[in-house]
Amino acid sequence: MRILFMGTPDFAVYSLDALCSSRHEVIGVVTQPDKPGNRGVTVFSAVKKYALEKGLPIYQFGKIRTEGVDTLRSLDADVYITAAYGQILSREIIEIPRYGILNIHASLLPAYRGSCPIQRAIMNGEKETGITVMQTTEGLDTGDILYVKKTGISEYDTAGTLFARLGELGATAIIECLDKLEKGELTPIRQDEKSATYYPMLRKADGLIDWSKSSDTLDCFIRGVTPWPGAYTFYNGKMLKVHRAAPCIGQGKPGSVLSVNKNGISVACGSGALLIEEIQLEGKKRMCCADFLNGCKLKAGDAFGEQ
Repeated sequence: MRILFMGTPDFAVYSLDALCSSRHEVIGVVTQPDKPGNRGVTVFSAVKKYALEKGLPIYQFGKIRTEGVDTLRSLDADVYITAAYGQILSREIIEIPRYGILNIHASLLPAYRGSCPIQRAIMNGEKETGITVMQTTEGLDTGDILYVKKTGISEYDTAGTLFARLGELGATAIIECLDKLEKGELTPIRQDEKSATYYPMLRKADGLIDWSKSSDTLDCFIRGVTPWPGAYTFYNGKMLKVHRAAPCIGQGKPGSVLSVNKNGISVACGSGALLIEEIQLEGKKRMCCADFLNGCKLKAGDAFGEQ
């Protein structure tokens, strides 16, 4: 099949790589426009970097709905594959390819429609997630479900580890889905709108730790925002990033330091406590708590909280 691929972040590269290694023909890649970086350096998307390495034709539109229609029509693709592209497609575009548009979404739809499904699943304490390949419609992740692959979420998963696993799972799913599509073996399943959930896009400010919540809730929260936007609190007016922590036994005023030793810093939560194991003070590098405490006079009774 002649495939036009649409995607932007690292997550999408897994599927693009699998398609390029398959018997199908990737005729081009559509990705978000370049962004200005530090010191005037232009930043390319992960998908564009990969496409350049492979010598694939690259198309970038500020607003694909108005700028891309004629170009897309001229490419004569059998199917479009999208994976975290980042723009809403119009009906005019959806109707161009013979087999329509297949979207690789990192959740078990209809749960976690929209942005950040991987982070939100961990933050909410889900035990299972997966990849849904759906037929794109004009709505936000509302199209019929075509193919699903599931994976568990462990107590050690962060958004980073789950991104990688779902990226690989998405690559497998889309190849299997295309094979079934060609054979006419797919049975579209309408989504249950009553079970649909949406969550807003995460912002940097959303990483602030609320110590009034339970230790189990905060454990899921910290893992869900790692590595981005990152969990943080404040100590003596300075931002303190928490890179790794785990629930532990303890009680006290939320945000108060219960104990300090080389194994970590125990901090009271709304119920239970968290043992912080890796930390980073504003302006410093990430380090284990043993190294952090060598240069910091933190002690039991000190408090973490908002600035």
